[in-house]
Amino acid sequence: MSGWTPDRRAWTGLPAAGAWGLLAAALFLAFLAMWVVTPAPVYALLPFGVAVPELSPLLSALALAVAAGAWLGRSRRPARIAAVISLGAAVLLALPVAQLPAAVRRFDVSMAAAGFGAARLNSVNPTSATARGSSSVRRGVLVGDAGGAPLTADIYARDGVHDAPLLVQIYGGAWQRGRPGDDEVFARYFAARGYVVAAIDYRHAPASRWPAQIDDVRTALAWLGVHGPEFGADPTRLALVGRSAGAQLALVAAYQAGAPAVAGVVSFYGPVFLADGWREPPRPDPLDTRSILETYLGGTPDQVPDRYAAASPVTYLSAQSPPTLLVYGRRDHIVEVRFARRLEARLREIGVPAVLIEIPWAEHAFDLLPHGLSARVAFTYTERFLAGLPALHADARPVADARPRPR
Repeated sequence: MSGWTPDRRAWTGLPAAGAWGLLAAALFLAFLAMWVVTPAPVYALLPFGVAVPELSPLLSALALAVAAGAWLGRSRRPARIAAVISLGAAVLLALPVAQLPAAVRRFDVSMAAAGFGAARLNSVNPTSATARGSSSVRRGVLVGDAGGAPLTADIYARDGVHDAPLLVQIYGGAWQRGRPGDDEVFARYFAARGYVVAAIDYRHAPASRWPAQIDDVRTALAWLGVHGPEFGADPTRLALVGRSAGAQLALVAAYQAGAPAVAGVVSFYGPVFLADGWREPPRPDPLDTRSILETYLGGTPDQVPDRYAAASPVTYLSAQSPPTLLVYGRRDHIVEVRFARRLEARLREIGVPAVLIEIPWAEHAFDLLPHGLSARVAFTYTERFLAGLPALHADARPVADARPRPR
């Protein structure tokens, strides 16, 4: 039986409308492809800068399909042009996939150098984590009072879990928006692997400015320290993870003396040098980072320098700071990766295990697409980092830090 071959005659007689349709598709794919290498200049275009690299494997395959179809109908001039344009778009869209193998090798070397291998990847909670399963969520759990308003958390856990590590998740949103239900895919991912995940809330600017947000985080952590066992968590085995604005809060909460002892902290693209971030904004700056910081802190670094210092995680670094995983996009134009590099270097200088996962193609908030290319990388290395923290396992307990807390 002979193999199937395409009927070239059908494409030779491609209608003009079909050829122009292929050209339109090719031009649209080229528009999308440019965001793999071009930063978004304004907020309205930022979703393209975030989403296109994450969907690039699918989009590249689509561009190749358009190129093939256009080449078969190349008797029409628009189809010939469409073939060239869509092929170029496919090449651009393939860049993140081409960068992935080398990036993974670098990440593996960095993780191993800091002592975070894969050996304990499935031993987070020996009583329940060996078999992954689905999780359930308790929404709107009251954990305290925030300036007269209820402070709540969503708590994710597998049925029957007990003495599990507690992972506290803090959402982003420029300190102005968001809710505990954000990033649910991440929470369920880790709950299914034996953690109890508490996604907590905090007050928003401009109605509430710093330090209201960190006070709310402390309130939630204190409540979880008492009531965590009711949800199957061992609150003495605590790790924090935050995104963007939430990562700033997670890092401050983890580094400040006098706070509950933290076994490890994960920052997804969080700001760490707030005054420097104001003085050296990204270019382009689609979110107007200076305006965001001023809304959060109540002024510029010259007007309220103490607030910028107190809200900067780097202020609290010490040899007792917990191990830190930093996950940032190299193309982030909201919180630039150069600040994460500086933080990693300082942590290493004082002997704190730290790893920077610098994703070459990723923009800010890349994990808004939880099944995208960067999110898969971030989830994998976050899991490996947490699994490599001895203080999160049953054979170790962190010692409470009784030093006074700076304000």
